[in-house]
Amino acid sequence: MKNTVLTSIHESLQAKMVPFAGYLMPVQYESVNAEHMAVRNSVGVFDVSHMGEFHLKGEKALDLIQKLTSNDASKLFDGKVQYSCLPNDKGGIVDDLLVYRIHEDAYMLVVNASNIEKDWNWIASHNDLGVDMTNRSDEMSLLAIQGPKAAEAMQSLTEVDLKAMKYYTFEIGKFAGFDDIIISATGYTGSGGFEIYMPNEAAPAIWKAVFEAGKDYNIKACGLAARDTLRLEMGFCLYGNDIDDTTSPIEAGLGWITKFTKDFTNSDVLQAQKELGVHKKLVGFELLERGIPRHDYHIVNEKGEHIGRVTSGTMSPSLNKGIGMGYVLIEYSKADTEIYIQIRKKSVPAKVVKLPFYKGK
Repeated sequence: MKNTVLTSIHESLQAKMVPFAGYLMPVQYESVNAEHMAVRNSVGVFDVSHMGEFHLKGEKALDLIQKLTSNDASKLFDGKVQYSCLPNDKGGIVDDLLVYRIHEDAYMLVVNASNIEKDWNWIASHNDLGVDMTNRSDEMSLLAIQGPKAAEAMQSLTEVDLKAMKYYTFEIGKFAGFDDIIISATGYTGSGGFEIYMPNEAAPAIWKAVFEAGKDYNIKACGLAARDTLRLEMGFCLYGNDIDDTTSPIEAGLGWITKFTKDFTNSDVLQAQKELGVHKKLVGFELLERGIPRHDYHIVNEKGEHIGRVTSGTMSPSLNKGIGMGYVLIEYSKADTEIYIQIRKKSVPAKVVKLPFYKGK
């Protein structure tokens, strides 16, 4: 089990540590609800150093990214980030990822921790263009500083104008006294904030500086459990739950990152799915009675017939109701359709809703 550079700090804060994607990670410190609401109302900090970072360089770097990713990376400019996925050759998804354009011939790909080796091998096996690839996953640490007060709380640590940064952009500058830090405004919580990419040796000092800067804003350390409830309230997919090697981006509602203005892995099959339609679709749903939907619970219709399964579910701290996502047969995918979640031996009524669940304040 790997540790992040900050593991000893988490343990000193008496975080509950659990194995996740090959790493020992903090799942919670105080309580999931307290950490969740800190991000919704003020500012919370996640150690997400387990994520993977690949650097691709060379005049053919964009060509390789275009060949392997579903979105159109030619639309990127320096300092712009794009959400995308790596389709496999069987109709599913190798991984979802972020593509950072550092400059015309240099990109950073941020991939999920559990897929670092798989993604690296997939990209390398298709790199017949001579692109220089470097896996920096073990050298870099990453903090996600999230919440509506994040810009105000962190401004003293950098000359970059945090409030002026647009969603899905980044800058490289000084942060907490360290040069060449990537400050990104992508987020996975729906409450704004920043991701700080740094070399491992800077991480303990930056963690300390972040909490010192945020002390007047009731800043909290947050674990993976709150990260999961926050992303689920926004309807953001989690790889391994809502998308995987067997689910297509069209079925998962990711048609908006699947651009058929270019050829990419399996694009002809995915284009046919878009044109002809699919048999199942990922939807959001809210329970109409008390209950908590969980991963892999069955979804049935009013006759009790199996129509799908839950991929993610929780009791929403912001909405105080059971919410979830799951794949259902296409005829049950329209908003306001009544479905039933089988919780133990009871069929609990629910309705399909448009995402996100959480609409902000």
